Amino acid sequence: MELRARFSELTDWLQRYQALWRARPFTSPVLEWETDWPELAGWLRARSLADAEAAQSQPALLWGAPEPFARLAAEAQDLCALPRWEAAVSPTLPELLHRHIPGRKWQQITRFAGVATARTPAPVERWVDWCAGKGHLGRLLAWQSGCPVCCLEWDAELNRAGAELSARLQVDAQHLDADVMQASNAERLERGDTLVALHACGDLHRQLIEQVVARQCRQLALSPCCYNRIAGASHQPLSLAGKTAALPLSRDELGLALQQSATAGARELRQRDRSMAWRLAFDHWQREGRGVDSYLPTPSRAPGPQPQTLADFCLAMAAYHDLQLPAPADWQALEAHGWQRLAEVRNLELVGGLFRRPLELWLVLERALYLQEAGYRVQLGEFCEPALTPRNLLLLAQRDN
Repeated sequence: MELRARFSELTDWLQRYQALWRARPFTSPVLEWETDWPELAGWLRARSLADAEAAQSQPALLWGAPEPFARLAAEAQDLCALPRWEAAVSPTLPELLHRHIPGRKWQQITRFAGVATARTPAPVERWVDWCAGKGHLGRLLAWQSGCPVCCLEWDAELNRAGAELSARLQVDAQHLDADVMQASNAERLERGDTLVALHACGDLHRQLIEQVVARQCRQLALSPCCYNRIAGASHQPLSLAGKTAALPLSRDELGLALQQSATAGARELRQRDRSMAWRLAFDHWQREGRGVDSYLPTPSRAPGPQPQTLADFCLAMAAYHDLQLPAPADWQALEAHGWQRLAEVRNLELVGGLFRRPLELWLVLERALYLQEAGYRVQLGEFCEPALTPRNLLLLAQRDN
């Protein structure tokens, strides 16, 4: 894959259709793009909440949607085509390596480690596990390769637990208390290091990339996550290509790529749905009561005791905003309206869902181009299937001597 060409294609495509993916159905009862594609908007609004839920994980497979839905889905799929890297995973790993790790997380670790080991071309002198926690990933890499590992983690308790596991497995491991966001942390890195990070969030993986370049470390294997977990209000590109792309992204828009979960349970989903339906009901009530057709930012949980009814929730939210609103004629009807709005919101969000992966790939490509501009050879692919984790992108970089 030619990174710069793919980045340019994605930039053009995201700019052309930004009215679709920047739209926020939850806060805007009517969306700008509905004027251009009324048939699609009407079709989506007529669908049920269950219909929307069935399509959330793979909106591109939604059957029967009026255009331009199918065309956009096909374009997104073409733009996001990546190799799925496979690597052998040993079936006979010591139990201590995965003790107390949930099965799905352990599978992510083993797939990541297998691909990182197989596809790092230069000999590894030392692994560095960035934001290591107990060091499960770094310890596995060290155990499999026989190379030492340095685990960097700010939580001293996690470090102590990780050091105990490493000692019991006789793995050559350092577990260092380190705040990786401090620039002085770069002094711990050596030119021969191979750094690894599985699902490093926002500023944490940005700092990792910048320190790898500053210290000219040999190799990097990074799976980014939580692009919206940043200190600033908006995305700050690293690469020259990103800085000239003219695609500003707010922190909320950076979160679009993360609106997909492979792990939420049924109870969690029910609680989420009720919270959102109640917030939408409150939104309708406050617009009518204030006579102002605008959204009021509302927390997902009401302050104070957990409300048991919509009336309790709405009154708590009105107090939160210091509002005196007339009571609705029928609380039950207001709640029904909230659930109907939720069905519409979820179905309209399927359009934005087509842009989740393209936006995520654009963000990762922007980071990849920064490494390329700094003299690294970069590969980009998937280290596992999306059912295991939607955050399955893997960026591999090797310093070009």
